[in-house]
Amino acid sequence: MDFFERHEGGERAILLHVEQRAADSNEDLVEFRELAHSAGAEILAEIVANIRTPGSRLFIGKGKAEELAELVASLDAELVLVNAPLSPSQERNLEALIKCRVLDRTGLILDIFAQRARSHEGKLQVELAQLSHLATRLVRGWTHLDSQRGGAIGLRGPGETQLEMDRRLIGARITRLRERIAGVRRQRAEGRKGRQQSDMPTVALVGYTNAGKSTLFNALTVAESFTANQLFATLDTTLRRVELTPQLTVVFADTVGFIRHLPHELVSAFRSTLEETLEADLLLHVVDAASPERDRQIEDVEAVLKEIGAGAMPRLTVMNKIDQLEGGAVHVDRDARDEPVRVWISAQEKQGLDELREALAERLEPSTVSHRLFVPMADGRLYALLQGEGGVVSEDCDETGWHLEIQLPVARWGQLLKQEPALEHMVLDPPPAPEPEPFEQALSARTELP
Repeated sequence: MDFFERHEGGERAILLHVEQRAADSNEDLVEFRELAHSAGAEILAEIVANIRTPGSRLFIGKGKAEELAELVASLDAELVLVNAPLSPSQERNLEALIKCRVLDRTGLILDIFAQRARSHEGKLQVELAQLSHLATRLVRGWTHLDSQRGGAIGLRGPGETQLEMDRRLIGARITRLRERIAGVRRQRAEGRKGRQQSDMPTVALVGYTNAGKSTLFNALTVAESFTANQLFATLDTTLRRVELTPQLTVVFADTVGFIRHLPHELVSAFRSTLEETLEADLLLHVVDAASPERDRQIEDVEAVLKEIGAGAMPRLTVMNKIDQLEGGAVHVDRDARDEPVRVWISAQEKQGLDELREALAERLEPSTVSHRLFVPMADGRLYALLQGEGGVVSEDCDETGWHLEIQLPVARWGQLLKQEPALEHMVLDPPPAPEPEPFEQALSARTELP
């Protein structure tokens, strides 16, 4: 059987939605339902548990667990999907009580990623994430899985072939996976180094899953990335080089979509993929403008970007799917410096793409920045680095260090600041940074949601 073969049967599942905050209940349930469908589950029923504090033994109350057990028996369910992260003991105790396999939210998302992985790197990262998650659950001994068919939800990928591995073997496999992924990271770093040396800026598309990133990526690059109206349609990062203007060639990177409560295992395992975001010159934050949850989705994406260290990176927001908005029209929002900050488009209908390209060119068009720097004598390495960039216009040296005047492309100077944060403190004339226009202010002037 293929390591990541998808099970075709569609497991009979019951959804257990846990409400801890009423404000999030409906949107969380809709998204959880979409996750279950994306994994290939046949949803038999949904049950809601209202809890204030999760129980240490079952997570939910015993009465609700018994109600769930009766529902499982009456519907002959094969699987219970829980919209919450469960500890190994909670998962084990629930299974013992309801006589059915239980999978929490983290396990469900990992399973979807196992289905979507196509590249060698993607499969390595998914296997690492799954094994890291499964390692904490080996205490069960896997006896409840002896009669389960292969390819079931939560058991794809390494779940099918590693059930009899003990902690030592899994630990050794995780070590090997990390070494191989480290090799992939080195290869990516070499590719980024080449692009940086050629002053070719990189634009990384980020956003909530199913916001239309791959559709936009295809429209901008004439590529053929897989697109579908489902969560996590794209998993593997794709790079394409595009000539925006005769003077500007850009590398676009289509990345994995983010989601609320993204499992920590995925953030850690997909570090090499996410580094394309960290090393980009500009983030293109694609937003589903027609979604009633767009504000919350924007917050969730910003939270993940902050977690991976990309919270302060420059970005251009793309409000996508205006064709689904009543009165939606192509428009470019600008800040106080007359710099484009948001572009309203429809990638599917190819509306506003010219305006988006112009905004990108405006933000990325090669231009130079000049600074006066003082590099202390103890930082000779940074002095040599600046000399190697070929941007030193003049210099003066005394016993304390070097007084330099430099002139470099804006994109390259930004990259150097990210690579060598100490340079920022050596600048003698840092330009003031105007406050960006608040998102809510510009949003209030745009089309209201239906």
